[in-house]
Amino acid sequence: MTQLSISELFSVAGKTVLVTGGSRGIGEMIAAGFLANGSTVYISSRKARTCDETAARLSDTYGNPCISIPADLSGLDGIATLAGALSQRVKKLDVLVNNAGASWGAPLEEFPELGWDKVMDTNVKGVFFLTQQLLPLLEAAGTSENPARIINIGSIDGIRTPVFDTHSYGPSKAAVHALTRGLSAKLVRRNILVNAIAPGPFPTWMLSTGVGTGGDVEGTDWEAIGSAMPRGRIGTPEDIVGTTLFLASRAGAFTVGEVITCDGGVVVS
Repeated sequence: MTQLSISELFSVAGKTVLVTGGSRGIGEMIAAGFLANGSTVYISSRKARTCDETAARLSDTYGNPCISIPADLSGLDGIATLAGALSQRVKKLDVLVNNAGASWGAPLEEFPELGWDKVMDTNVKGVFFLTQQLLPLLEAAGTSENPARIINIGSIDGIRTPVFDTHSYGPSKAAVHALTRGLSAKLVRRNILVNAIAPGPFPTWMLSTGVGTGGDVEGTDWEAIGSAMPRGRIGTPEDIVGTTLFLASRAGAFTVGEVITCDGGVVVS
């Protein structure tokens, strides 16, 4: 039996990838990882200018096409806009990374309905209906030897009790994990593999708001935050990209319906 090399096992060269929420944070890290390894990447986010600027910067940095398709994925109109625009540009989609997410923080007694609905609409409804609308492109890409992939970005807050007063966020991510398992069972025989990653602490805008630096990613003392973690640090781009590339490549072609933590041991500790 011939064994594949590491480069063959984990190759994503030539794949067409969509990363939602790809203009910053974990989404940008994942988009950069695919671009650095030969994929063509489409990114989407709600803020058009930021999405366009990130796509241009990533294209220049990695020398592979990164194309911006801004859209608000909290509602069906925005989801249809993204699916339609992508369908006009490509005939198949090898990898869908459902990363777009929202959070809302407020004390339990003051938590508003708006904070519940915004988070659930983006984090759960958006994942389901975008996946639904992109199924024709995913099925066009998938074969029994090389299935298409859907990678949902959940969170350790969907597994453990959240630290912050983000009362709709943890339930939304637990729903993403359950949705991952349900979709995987439905789609595996259609040559589409569905898995999820549950990240822990990474240097993102969202986490900076939780730790009190109000979105100042550069000004946050990530080393101090990481010192309290089991691994003694927070996550790096290499950590999340490595897990994603495993799921998107030949190496992960027999992994179905899993929720993989990428948290440096936070959950188990």
